[in-house]
Amino acid sequence: MPAALSLPTLSSPAASLAPQFALPEVAAAYLAPRLLAHAVHSDFEGGFPEQELAWLREAGLLQAPLAVGLGGAGLAESDQTLALLHTLKHIGRGNLAVGRLYEGHMNALQLLQRLGTDAQVAGWAADAREGHWFGVWNTEAADGVKLEPLANGRFRLHGSKTFASGAGYISRPLLSAALPDGGWQLLILPTTEQQPAYDASFWRPLGMRATASARADFTGIEIGAEDLLGNPGDYYQQPWFSGGAIRFAAVQLGGAEAVFDETRQFLQGLGRTDDPYQRQRLGEMALLIESGNLWLSGAARNASRLAAETSAEATVAYANMMRTAIETICLRVLQLAERCVGARGLLKPEPFERLHRDLTHYLRQPAPDAAQADVGRFALDRKGPAFQLWHDQAPPV
Repeated sequence: MPAALSLPTLSSPAASLAPQFALPEVAAAYLAPRLLAHAVHSDFEGGFPEQELAWLREAGLLQAPLAVGLGGAGLAESDQTLALLHTLKHIGRGNLAVGRLYEGHMNALQLLQRLGTDAQVAGWAADAREGHWFGVWNTEAADGVKLEPLANGRFRLHGSKTFASGAGYISRPLLSAALPDGGWQLLILPTTEQQPAYDASFWRPLGMRATASARADFTGIEIGAEDLLGNPGDYYQQPWFSGGAIRFAAVQLGGAEAVFDETRQFLQGLGRTDDPYQRQRLGEMALLIESGNLWLSGAARNASRLAAETSAEATVAYANMMRTAIETICLRVLQLAERCVGARGLLKPEPFERLHRDLTHYLRQPAPDAAQADVGRFALDRKGPAFQLWHDQAPPV
């Protein structure tokens, strides 16, 4: 960061971040304390971080994943993966619910730029620049979304998605829909023109209450061919499908960093910094946090495999290894923080109660055991030394 750059105070308007910070990760880093301070205002059932998302938009983060030629910062490019992960981590450090929503927005913009036609990408990029939020709604139950081709070349939707985060606020959700032949087709629905029916009655979570997740019923909605994204089956292509786990893991690590920061501040306020047991716990927490940051760097290096068109299996296995490691780190940080702050620290208005709920809930990502087993399968299928599992370089002479 240039020495001459003036840094905003927390009382300055978030809009001032956009012209001052060309780098998305720097804007996110300086938004994080503001997000943390404001999180309590949307932490209730039915809450939603509207103000926080407005700050992200004003700071230029809404369009940052777009290519530079589309008015963005190129954050979704493979050579910007570390900056992308740092940006997500800082947003998660401020508010995990905001981080979840922003990760979905970023995921959707990555997918549409990779799979869309030039005309589609230009149109959706214009939507992002105008302030539309994107998201990815994929989870479904038995009544999942199906796509019915109509005689006039249009399509009718049937069925629902569950865990549709940002329901009622995200205006460009990306959906997967089952085709009559059993395949899967992606589409982006402009909900400003056709709204699904939302049911948030089931959303009574332990944490992440501010994500406004709901069941979204799309039955009867019609779309055109221009709303379809890519070809059938594109969404599940590897390594992009499973490899994307590094994004939510980065947000989770941000939550662990917030727990660490608040724990240290709490102990400093109580004058407990000379206690040898507190020092030991904080030392372990610092080690864990730095380990997580090294995992982000490793994931960014591994993302270069995508650009080099090398092993998709290696990319997926590394992503699964990274998400598993970050989960372990976060769980241990939470445990140590509880011991540090005790019952007193888990009382409101201290932020630990919310941070613990949000991070514990967000860590429950699907198929954690299968992800780790995939790493073992990948390793067992190789015969080379360990140092060559993720790096193809020859041994030094």
